[in-house]
Amino acid sequence: MPADKPVARARRHATNAASASGAGSDAGATESRLLALHSPVANDDDQSAETRVETHIYRTIVDGVLAHRLTPGTKLPEPELCQLFDVGRALVRRVLERLAHDGIVTLRPNRGAVIAEPTPEETREIFEARRALERSLVALAVSRVTDDDLAMLRRQLGAEHEAMHRFDQPSWARLASDFHLRVAALAGNAVLLRYLTELISRCSLIVGLYEPPGYAPCEHEEHAAIVACIEQRDAAGAIARMHSHLEELERRIETTRMRGQKSLASLLGLPVPALADDVPPLSPAKRIARA
Repeated sequence: MPADKPVARARRHATNAASASGAGSDAGATESRLLALHSPVANDDDQSAETRVETHIYRTIVDGVLAHRLTPGTKLPEPELCQLFDVGRALVRRVLERLAHDGIVTLRPNRGAVIAEPTPEETREIFEARRALERSLVALAVSRVTDDDLAMLRRQLGAEHEAMHRFDQPSWARLASDFHLRVAALAGNAVLLRYLTELISRCSLIVGLYEPPGYAPCEHEEHAAIVACIEQRDAAGAIARMHSHLEELERRIETTRMRGQKSLASLLGLPVPALADDVPPLSPAKRIARA
């Protein structure tokens, strides 16, 4: 197989997945760029075709966590991932090892990989770290924000408002994470942004595990208040609003949560294969390649 075919399939797959999401093209594109910072190889133009595909699989799983489709305890069977992405087991194992290193996946000996399930103590530590980090990031954002940046944040708030009023929980979950990443990106510090990306991924796991069903991961009015402080160049106000916002998010966390059963393909935002008694389905990558 020529080396460029996996890359072409992965690119088409990523484009189709972004178009299918309800978060909006602008929000989705920005989040993809921000997520790329979490992967050291993502911006390397000289990376191999195999590495590009590996990065795409990694991002797809992280995106599923941020969108709260992949909740804690969700199994990630290697054979199914190989089929869904049309890749070999060695590549899938590398992706799972990277995800485990970042605290997103737990690798269980002889039982496979699952999305990590943070404990109450880990929950406390993660929120504590996130509050400390976002206080610094929002202060830097206030000092460096431009009028164009403020217009972007207003568009973000508009997208949140629209998703909230059409009761689109998946889009709202993605936009909630995206808001914090957008504000952090305005700080102009790629290192801090990478740290926040990891913490937000882990917070998404916590929300998926512990938050009561039907709750929004973030309150729109709280985001609007933060943007108002940034617009006024009020660093102290923005810090206070961000701190209280994250404290409120942590307070809403519960220690019990029932989870439904869905296919891995739907949890990853991929086309769901046909039933076994239908014509044997092609993998998503092969279907896209034939399209």
